[in-house]
Amino acid sequence: MDRCGNGMLLETDVIVAGAGPVGTVAALNLVRRGLSVVLLEAGPDCAHDLRASTFHAPTLEMLDELGVAGKILEEGLRAPVYHYRERRTGEYLAFDMSEIADVTRFPFRIQCEQHVMARHVASVLLEQPGADVRFNHRVVWFEQDEDTVTVAAETPFSIQKLRARYLVAADGGNSIIRKWLGTEFEGFTYPEKFLTLSTTLELRDFIPDLAYVNYVSDPEEWLVLLRVPRAWRILVPADPDLDDRALLSDEKRDLVFKNLIGRTGVETIHRTIYRVHQRVARRFAHGRVFLVGDAAHLNNPLGGFGMNSGIHDAWNLCERIARALESGHDEASFEQFDRQRRTVTHNFIQAQTIENKELLEHGGATSHELRMERMRKIHADPVARREFLLRQAMFTSLKEAAAVE
Repeated sequence: MDRCGNGMLLETDVIVAGAGPVGTVAALNLVRRGLSVVLLEAGPDCAHDLRASTFHAPTLEMLDELGVAGKILEEGLRAPVYHYRERRTGEYLAFDMSEIADVTRFPFRIQCEQHVMARHVASVLLEQPGADVRFNHRVVWFEQDEDTVTVAAETPFSIQKLRARYLVAADGGNSIIRKWLGTEFEGFTYPEKFLTLSTTLELRDFIPDLAYVNYVSDPEEWLVLLRVPRAWRILVPADPDLDDRALLSDEKRDLVFKNLIGRTGVETIHRTIYRVHQRVARRFAHGRVFLVGDAAHLNNPLGGFGMNSGIHDAWNLCERIARALESGHDEASFEQFDRQRRTVTHNFIQAQTIENKELLEHGGATSHELRMERMRKIHADPVARREFLLRQAMFTSLKEAAAVE
């Protein structure tokens, strides 16, 4: 510990709140730069969250730079091809990421549950000098002055206070830090619920030529079919007027699988209901406190952008924090972080996920067909197809962010 400008003890350089994929990557990035970090997590372990499961190529490059991509590459499924499928006709358009192998060492998606990566990175952190990982420490309050941030963390038996130069809030969509900051979380919540069913039944035995990642359009009930290492996940929109008990019932399960593969009684290993939001914080940078990941923005899961964009937030921010601790606090640099990540969140992440949902969702048959025809034209045009691949792989969003002054 050293002393800060007001003479009080400074426990660490940076406090990171939240040991999900974004928080663990931010902490490891900072430690790799020679900084001391305390990572605080409210739960007894990294959250067992099943929602995010897609790692895009730029994210894999970042993880590889930190020396932790191997675990994901080893345990995850490589998905170089993904499909946009028409449910009623069986037509599908295959998008092959090998076409952008000239821009990345990882021309594929990795399908792997986010908690696998978060726990692996946390275990690596525990071995690093300068890293202090504290589970069962829930951030409940903070205050900042010109030089430091003081954080109060609730443990099972006490309230502990820590002081650092900076605080990174990766504490999720219900971020207490964002709430204390009082920044608006602008946007909307979709009226429908989303239902996810997981099964070990091999869906490829019922649906010909199924890829590991499939976006299935239909005017009445769209769906997403994703393969993760241990199961298939089926995501469908659900009637918001039905209570959760009905949506999680065997009757609802049977209806979904009967419509999908003509079978009932399919065993599921997991059933989840959640609401989906499109929201962005009005500001990501607040003096010495920064919002990243779900604390800063929420979007629907179509495209797998949420977790990945959060890691990209952290990547952008950590370099600036390291530079500030070496050369002095630079408000202009953090303002640029705010502009870059908020701009790309609005212009790409939010816009693209909304567009992806509109492509799949219910609507008039005419508008549905027009959307499918647009996808056919993109698929048939090599230039448009490459642009689409780079956009969906998130290379375009990183390029657009870097261009913001």
